[in-house]
Amino acid sequence: MTNLTLSPTLARRLAITRQRLAGPPPPATPAGILDVLKDIRCLQLDPIRAVERTQYLVLWSRLGHYNPDHLHTLLWDTRQLFEYWAHAASIVLTEDYPIHHWYMRHFHNGGGWPRARAWLAENRSFERYILERLHQAGPLGSAQLEDRAETMWESGGWTAGRHVGRMLDILWERGDIVVAGRQGIQRQWALAKDFLPEWTPREELSDREVVRRATQAALRALGVGTARHINAHFTRDRYPNLNEVLAELVTEGQIIPVQIDGWSGDWLLHAADLPLLEQLGDDGWQPRTTLLSPFDNLICDRDRTELMWDFYFRIEIYVPAAKRQYGYYVLPILHGDRLIGRIDPKMERKTGTLHVNAVYAETDAPAEAGPAVAAAVANLAQFLDAKRIELTEKIPPMWRDSFTQVG
Repeated sequence: MTNLTLSPTLARRLAITRQRLAGPPPPATPAGILDVLKDIRCLQLDPIRAVERTQYLVLWSRLGHYNPDHLHTLLWDTRQLFEYWAHAASIVLTEDYPIHHWYMRHFHNGGGWPRARAWLAENRSFERYILERLHQAGPLGSAQLEDRAETMWESGGWTAGRHVGRMLDILWERGDIVVAGRQGIQRQWALAKDFLPEWTPREELSDREVVRRATQAALRALGVGTARHINAHFTRDRYPNLNEVLAELVTEGQIIPVQIDGWSGDWLLHAADLPLLEQLGDDGWQPRTTLLSPFDNLICDRDRTELMWDFYFRIEIYVPAAKRQYGYYVLPILHGDRLIGRIDPKMERKTGTLHVNAVYAETDAPAEAGPAVAAAVANLAQFLDAKRIELTEKIPPMWRDSFTQVG
């Protein structure tokens, strides 16, 4: 055990570097994407495409311009990635299957959502039909499967009456089926035993070993964090006896307690990141400027984001337009080790226009960041294959001249 104290700047730099948002970008290849996933561990899925779907934006922030088909290759061809539930519906590593299989087993053994378990028990013949149909003819979309529910799924929300979709979601969460392809946002389903590669690790880990592995993966992705931050990351809320496991890992020297000047709480650092920490002083720090998806792993824990970066961020998708403070799908601006503002963009695909509805700067944002912020917007337009950028008048005066070069 060591008595290590970090400055907030060094803590932020470590978090950003471990998220692959500093230093030389990885190669824009399938291998580069896989390399990023091995560090960040999960890539959240979301269907909203106001700019681009988040799974593609998160990779763009780290790789720069790349071909999204490389991600599809890893999902549907080499199958080194698959879709499952992490801190949300996500793309995860096939090599992490034993960690995720713990939750699948938990569902089989009486865990999971009680309402879903009860409905499944009432619809066993429907369940058998889905599994047999996928065995015979999969991969299939939900529209190719009949609704043979024996009891209604009672819901006042969007799942009401969607029995096929509800059954598929339950069987996916239980690990019996996987997403084997997509047509747009429509999922194609297959039996997991037919789709996952033969080399998929299948060992059944104990609860303790699952938490040990997931804890270390989460902490390395975070750079530094508290027990609460770990519990909210990667396999969110699936860390039974986390404090006991953390104490065990500290005793073994795998995890190191640290203090951060001015920040309360019991902070932790993975021992494997000590050499990296030594490189992140002024001489070794290699900052970048980029834009972040609102679902980016760096900022998905809103309270942690506010604590570490003094940056209040909430998604306003479901806020009425007249009450939004910043916009529908806002991208924070990462500049070096600081979050210095946000932009409100909209990609109009019919005309190939990236509309920049507003640019906001934090009160302490540096004026000299203007060219780098404008370049990040131009790089986003290139990635989106936009033919032009339409700028708003809502640009901070100190950055306006920089933006005239990209309009």
